[in-house]
Amino acid sequence: MRIKDLPPSSKPRERFLKLGPEALSDAELFAIILRTGTINENVIDMSNRLIAEHGLNNLFECSLKELQEIKGIGPGKAMQLLSMAELGKRYNQSKNKITRITSAEDVFNIFKDKLKNEKQECFYVLLLSTKNNLITEPILISKGVLDAAIIHPREVFKPAIKNSASRIILVHNHPSGDPSPSDEDLDITRRIVESGKELDIKVLDHVIIGSEKWWNWVENSS
Repeated sequence: MRIKDLPPSSKPRERFLKLGPEALSDAELFAIILRTGTINENVIDMSNRLIAEHGLNNLFECSLKELQEIKGIGPGKAMQLLSMAELGKRYNQSKNKITRITSAEDVFNIFKDKLKNEKQECFYVLLLSTKNNLITEPILISKGVLDAAIIHPREVFKPAIKNSASRIILVHNHPSGDPSPSDEDLDITRRIVESGKELDIKVLDHVIIGSEKWWNWVENSS
């Protein structure tokens, strides 16, 4: 049955207007976001199927390509779903926004939701003032396998110089969930720390984000 053929009491938008979003099921909220179904499946039936087969968490953890492999989801709907997931992440981050870094745990709390579903290694730099206040949002330096040829000190310190940062913190994730550093991680850290000394920009730490815990340079380097 087409949505327009349903009685008003069963249409998600009408129910939203009358009862508010808290009265709607997950599928009905999904239907409002996706807006349209397919020729053979209205948007409510599609939403129910997607949630039953994949679950909300799994859908939001899919890549753009993976979502498009699901029956009924093209590029547009895939982008809608990922946009909704990203807004949820940003909302959670904004509720507990940290503006001053006092520990590696603060860094972990900034990034744990942002990177928890990331399937590639992402290398960020945090720019800080002399009092360890964040100057800008985290800056993404590279995405993909960490490579010393890519993570060059020049690229790391360029935004620090541009924003007059006194200190920086290096951050990257391990998609495996294990934050233990590789030899490459340690080599990259040493190289950037030494470069920071020459530029008079202190590298306070390098924090590696795992699924439930972190590793950091300051507490573990010899």
